[in-house]
Amino acid sequence: MDQSLALNSLAPFLALAKSATSPRAAADLIAQATSAPNTYVFAELLQQKNIEALQGNEQYGSHHELLQCFAWGTWEQYNATPGLPELSDAQATKLRLLTLLTIASQPKTTTTNLTYSSLCTQLSLASPIDLEHLITQAIYSNLLQGTLNPAAQTVVITSVSPLRDLAPGSVAGMISELEAWSSRCDGVLGELEAEIAKVKAEAVKRDKAEKKMEKQVKAVTDAAEKTDRRGGGGAGTRTAKKAEAEDDGDEDWDGMDVDPGTGGGGGKKKGGGGFGGLMGKLSAKGGGR
Repeated sequence: MDQSLALNSLAPFLALAKSATSPRAAADLIAQATSAPNTYVFAELLQQKNIEALQGNEQYGSHHELLQCFAWGTWEQYNATPGLPELSDAQATKLRLLTLLTIASQPKTTTTNLTYSSLCTQLSLASPIDLEHLITQAIYSNLLQGTLNPAAQTVVITSVSPLRDLAPGSVAGMISELEAWSSRCDGVLGELEAEIAKVKAEAVKRDKAEKKMEKQVKAVTDAAEKTDRRGGGGAGTRTAKKAEAEDDGDEDWDGMDVDPGTGGGGGKKKGGGGFGGLMGKLSAKGGGR
């Protein structure tokens, strides 16, 4: 339930409180406000002058204590306080609903204190069926969200409406809880910032490694291209040198030139003087025959 709806439901009683000048009228107004539907916050009513005047009243002072019990107390506190007025069925149901909100919103709420047996004890309910009816009413009234598990005999609460008033002196406790929560948040933020810095450092490291790899690949590629270009010219040079070596070998092979001075081939290679000398020898043999 939205808190504004609960405040709007209390507004008519705030207006009536200004005219409830007698203790009896103020006590009746408290009974009406705590019995009306959708009234779940009572701090403003407690601050009304005519309501505050009930404190210490011998006959109606207990009604003021009852209103305090509805504002920030529980069913157990009501039963433990002697001399409080008897509750109507509507008042009893409302106080049990408010007590259920308190139990479900406790920071240390566990599955143990949300079992059927524990809740029935804290709310003075006779059977689990009565507890299921009460929780169903709380869910349909948008006081809390949760599910019933009859098989496991447990109640799972997921959210609670902020409809309980703060008891006097509870602000210091809330401040300490908020400071603890803020400290936990600072710790989580510190861890997140450290993770972000780590991710950024790794990203920079990867970027440097990639750039270094690109430079290495480029250097290898350029070297390979230069080698290919030099390799083409060197092959032609080696071919020329090989041809010269073969020509030099033919000169050494030319031992058949008997007369280097004849045939105009003296000092020439195989293709000149050597071939002429051979032909001369063959001609001489033919003439002798």
